Amino acid sequence: MPVLLLTRSPSVHDAVVPLCAAAGVGTEVCRDPVLALAAWATADLVLVGGDLVLEVAALAPARRDGVLVVAVAPEDAAFRAAVELGAQAVVDLGSAAEWLVDALADVGEQASPGRVVGVVGGSGGAGATTLACALAQWYAARAPTLLVDTDPLGPGLDRLLGMEGEAGVRWEGLAETAGRLGARALREGVPRRDHLGVLTWSGLRRRLDLPTVRRILPSAVRGHDLVVVDLARHGESVAELVDRCDDLLVVTPATVPGLAATARLVGLLGRDGRAARAGLVVRPGGLGDADAEPVSYTHLRAHETMPYSSYAVFCLKKKKTIPSRVLRSASCCPASR
Repeated sequence: MPVLLLTRSPSVHDAVVPLCAAAGVGTEVCRDPVLALAAWATADLVLVGGDLVLEVAALAPARRDGVLVVAVAPEDAAFRAAVELGAQAVVDLGSAAEWLVDALADVGEQASPGRVVGVVGGSGGAGATTLACALAQWYAARAPTLLVDTDPLGPGLDRLLGMEGEAGVRWEGLAETAGRLGARALREGVPRRDHLGVLTWSGLRRRLDLPTVRRILPSAVRGHDLVVVDLARHGESVAELVDRCDDLLVVTPATVPGLAATARLVGLLGRDGRAARAGLVVRPGGLGDADAEPVSYTHLRAHETMPYSSYAVFCLKKKKTIPSRVLRSASCCPASR
């Protein structure tokens, strides 16, 4: 059952039921708190009308997440009863209906948020975007996945995936919106092919609006099992975006210029402890493992040889935290695989 509404008040009923219908979620209205106890634990969201909140609190139902008290001009007693119930909030339907709309937008979404994996190139042309696309495509065969483009100077992830013709909202459209965006609305709104969605730009003049990213990324995490973020190497937003990632993959070619540039990037990330969640992905090149050790031992430890795409895939499949390791890939994994 998506939403359980407990109320005898016509005003509460007439205010809440249309909002649930607009959000596309089913609603069961119950006038008797005792009868409602059977569905108390199974509903995705429980809305307790201010007219019944004292009766419900007196029954002392089991504490659970996803309980809201809704009323038109709630009285002080409603707030005290809400505390007894362990309710998340008391919503004034006269002034805070939009807040309730946001809560309804996420009804039915996964209880635990997805994971965020950032991919960044230690040097230009390292293959970070290719890895991000390959990882997102692999995981999308198993669960909803979103590939997020945060590099305004990149090629455009939709183009690399052959999805530039797919309809859907891009960064430009999201920057023009305001307020909290529901997870389902975002998942269904971006360009999508099966379980794989992509969020990028549509035009040539691109700019990453950081306030929009802060507003959208939580919705992306609530609506997808995995969010892969293709990161730029430069810019004011890089540090903050890295902080929002559960894991970070730094990709470098095994060349002298590549390792030199990557050493600077890893050193910069390590100043604030960000490298603790990072894995260094080493692509084949003219140098050997020993040449990469100065980079790896700065903040990361070495690991056995395996294809670098398999490294991330293995950790995600086992739902393990990606450790701080250095990987040597057998070959570059193209996005088309």
